[in-house]
Amino acid sequence: MPEVNLADWNHFLESLPTAHLLQMGEWGELKKEFGWEPVRLISDDGVGAQILLRRLPLGLTLGYMPKPALSGQLAAVREQFWKEVDSVCKKHHSILLKIECDTWDDPFILPPLSFIQSTQNIQPPRTIILSIRENEDQILARMKPKCRYNIRLAEKKAVTVRVWDDISAFYDMMTVTGGRDNFGVHSKAYYQRAYELFHPKGICELLVAEYGGKPLASLMVFANGKRAWYVYGASNDYERNRMPTYLLQWEAIRWAKSRGCEEYDLWGIPDENEETLEANFEVRHDGLWGVYRFKRGFGGQLKRAAQAVDRVYNPLLYWLYTMCITRKL
Repeated sequence: MPEVNLADWNHFLESLPTAHLLQMGEWGELKKEFGWEPVRLISDDGVGAQILLRRLPLGLTLGYMPKPALSGQLAAVREQFWKEVDSVCKKHHSILLKIECDTWDDPFILPPLSFIQSTQNIQPPRTIILSIRENEDQILARMKPKCRYNIRLAEKKAVTVRVWDDISAFYDMMTVTGGRDNFGVHSKAYYQRAYELFHPKGICELLVAEYGGKPLASLMVFANGKRAWYVYGASNDYERNRMPTYLLQWEAIRWAKSRGCEEYDLWGIPDENEETLEANFEVRHDGLWGVYRFKRGFGGQLKRAAQAVDRVYNPLLYWLYTMCITRKL
């Protein structure tokens, strides 16, 4: 049977040490408690993917395959695998399956009538990737001078960073940040469940920056194999002149490096080219612009994920879906 349980899926991932966070079984279990159903497929020829199905009215679903570790481009993946994917999606009455592959900017070779280039990504497509293979001095040397200065300033101003497990306080800090920077925040139960699923396996850590024992900023960092991801971060409005977020991020990078990671994904900046980003980051503060100025300081490489593609099962409802999405953009 191509559908496998959680234990078999995690065993399969052991052969894919570079699998993305969003393909991990724990991620599927997290989404399961918040409106999605994970389905894991492994075909006879060894191709596998975790699909998330979002329940819609009238028994319909929206399928989402986030960052699958598919060898080669979509068109090159064996036909049998896609037949099994189609079977699952049709069984669950999916309107479409949205696929965001774990590749950078490469154009897909799309076989006729199989995939449609999507106008919508679910994950922020553009990010900054830090190489953390080198020693700490070399990593610091690639940062912007102001970023290095702020890290050292935080240390001089007696900011300390430690591991933490206070999800309630982290959530309170997230609500402050979301209100200040105008972005959505998950429920406290969501962050609690993410911590419960990933932390016992050593996949994530919650870090807090403090001054005089008072929390100032916190983040949740994840790692798998050679890759690490900065996914959730927050700060309150206290002692911001002590630059706690810079030291906090540096300690998260050091944590990832200590686990053998070679790259650190800062996860999400405005979807603009580098010229536009650099021309506007000092005057724009809406959306992800508010975090770009901070993230650029760490000196990584600007990268853009390959554009999402859609596999359509109900053309009429897909047309209505795209019309709704277009109006929101």
